[in-house]
Amino acid sequence: MERTWTQHRPPVGLDPSPVRHARGRGHGGEEHVRSERLVACRRRGQPGPLSERLGGRLVGDRTAHPAPAAGAGRGTPGGRCLVTSAEQVAIAVPTGALHDGALSLLARSGLASLGAEELGRQLLVEREGLRVILVRPSDVPAYVDHGAADLGIVGKDILWETPGAHYELVDLRFGGCRLVLAVPDASSLDGPETWPPMIRVATKYPRTAAAWFESRGQAVEVVQLHGSVELAPQVGLVDGIVDLTATGRTLRDNRLRITAVLGTSTARLIANQASLKTRTAAVQSVVAKMREASSDAG
Repeated sequence: MERTWTQHRPPVGLDPSPVRHARGRGHGGEEHVRSERLVACRRRGQPGPLSERLGGRLVGDRTAHPAPAAGAGRGTPGGRCLVTSAEQVAIAVPTGALHDGALSLLARSGLASLGAEELGRQLLVEREGLRVILVRPSDVPAYVDHGAADLGIVGKDILWETPGAHYELVDLRFGGCRLVLAVPDASSLDGPETWPPMIRVATKYPRTAAAWFESRGQAVEVVQLHGSVELAPQVGLVDGIVDLTATGRTLRDNRLRITAVLGTSTARLIANQASLKTRTAAVQSVVAKMREASSDAG
């Protein structure tokens, strides 16, 4: 069994000098002098060569950094989490496809009128009674679950994939799309009766896809991708894809056809469990306004 790196032998063709230097460091010559100097500096509490480059602060010197204030939590520099006042409500707003709809909903609710450019530049904007936090769509549940936001706007597709410790309160009725199984136009695959014993699909939703096939008694190999999954069937990587589509145009452009619909996704309003219990009045006031605005739009 070859363990070239654990035995400190470089692969064939690689200059062995860096490995020899690494093995010999601290055993003599210039490296030994540097090592002794660094140890001496640490004993005297003085800056060494590395700390000199960092402005004289010693790495690992606890006295160089002030302790967090009493009551400080985790989450941001200084140990403070994003704590709002009893009246202020923090809401996580997603980037991407749901962004414009979320800002429109906040405006119709009378909560905040924000331009996409303003929020995109600042990431965190405060208005009277409201703190708006701009985050990636897949991060919204984490911000809500861990208390950095009281509320969050997120697609149902993300909630399928990453269930968490939050309440799903309102279907906001925008951002509608379908999670579908699509195969190449020339494929013989259609309904379940045409599936092979083991079907292979590419998706950004591995948990959801696996659960859907399992519920139908179908063995599946899920290939998780983070880019454009439409390419995967064209190069023979998979039999089909599981992906979101609003109009189906991207699928058609890539010569793919829909054979099954796994579910329909829209934007949802989720809430932190503790916020609903400890700051009920403030949070429910915002929820009521957003529910009314989403109903009017529907």
